[in-house]
Amino acid sequence: MFATTKAFSGFSVDDVAAATAFYGKTLGLRVSEEHGMLTLHLGGGGDVLIYPKGDAHVPATFTVLNFPVDDIDGAVDELTARGVRFERYEGFTQDEKGIARGDGPPIAWFTDPAGNVLSVLQE
Repeated sequence: MFATTKAFSGFSVDDVAAATAFYGKTLGLRVSEEHGMLTLHLGGGGDVLIYPKGDAHVPATFTVLNFPVDDIDGAVDELTARGVRFERYEGFTQDEKGIARGDGPPIAWFTDPAGNVLSVLQE
């Protein structure tokens, strides 16, 4: 039934203008806005819808978007230079940059202005 549909994911934010600046300028993604909602146009042709919830927004407590990279150290350094702060989570051994290097691929988590969790991970 859904094998040929162009599915997409979405999540909420409390401020679409702040999300537009963060995803478009800080992360360098192609974004578009229509009907008060933001669409992230990801590499590979995927889209993610970001919709406003204002004061009703509750940040996701899980990773909503992962960005695979070839060089996690370089990606973390560049994002840090752009003002991104990396999160530290109990139960993970993370280096001084915030990169967890243990089970699975190296990964580092950060949040968008609405508090939703994102990550960069090395392929």
